[in-house]
Amino acid sequence: MDKIEFKRHRRLRASASMRSMIRETHLRPEDFIYPLFIVEGDNKKNEVTSMPGVYHISLDKLQQEVQEIVSLGIKSVILFGVPEEKDDCGSGAYHDHGIVQEATRVIKKHQPDLLVVADTCLCEYTDHGHCGLVENGNVLNDPSLELLVKTAVSQAEAGADIIAPSNMMDGFVAHIRKGLDEAGFTDLPIMSYAVKYSSAFYGPFRDAANSAPQFGDRKTYQMDPANRMEALREAESDMEEGADFLIVKPALSYLDIIRDVKNNFNAPIVAYNVSGEYSMVKAASANGWIDEKAIVLEKLTSIKRAGADLIITYFAKDAAKWLKESN
Repeated sequence: MDKIEFKRHRRLRASASMRSMIRETHLRPEDFIYPLFIVEGDNKKNEVTSMPGVYHISLDKLQQEVQEIVSLGIKSVILFGVPEEKDDCGSGAYHDHGIVQEATRVIKKHQPDLLVVADTCLCEYTDHGHCGLVENGNVLNDPSLELLVKTAVSQAEAGADIIAPSNMMDGFVAHIRKGLDEAGFTDLPIMSYAVKYSSAFYGPFRDAANSAPQFGDRKTYQMDPANRMEALREAESDMEEGADFLIVKPALSYLDIIRDVKNNFNAPIVAYNVSGEYSMVKAASANGWIDEKAIVLEKLTSIKRAGADLIITYFAKDAAKWLKESN
């Protein structure tokens, strides 16, 4: 019988050491940005019902929380404020003593080397739940930009290391860049939510941030999930306007978009592993249907393999612990 020639790919999978040696994609705690939901009041650390393991944390509990984060090797957090009072223009977002501004000061006092990313939006602070000013049921683009600039500058003055505008108003990066520069923050980078889809995966976040729209939806300013080329147009505009990082949100259903953005732009790419992606895993794990550790590390690896340099994820603390155990 003639010998059949074929390639023996299994040679490089023969042992754990061999597989580790040739592994192409690696996860590190430094890759993760951990979201924090900061609330007003005292002595609060209350679990978000739809996001097991994620908490509303008051300022007096924040020092202990960030100490744990730093001990796990995580280098950055992103802050979301959940104020007690809201109004039609989201004034709490840009108040000098707003909840994110105060949280930033606490973190920089106790953990000065922990990078603070400030989410720059209005939706958590408006009584209508939209990301800008509203008139006759329409979300206004240009008037909203002025408030976003005020928010970014107030966050910078509080000590934020990175400004992350998430509102998807046209021109938001250009206006924020100009406003930061004029306020003396020329060296402060912008991590733009450049590619943010109008997604059904955001439901648990809106529970955590109390930011669901009170009417309509966000489809006039967030992107249609069916569109691919539009993502490149959005990312290109933000790069031209001065973005230093590009965020793609959500992550798992948009791995192709992460790769497209990575291939087309010379900037750090950030993927947001969003709340719905988190809560589905938690629910399946609670029912004993999946191995949570294996699933989470596999999906985070897939996000990095697709091209993400950094991952915003609610699994950051768990994943950092698991990675430490495996080393």
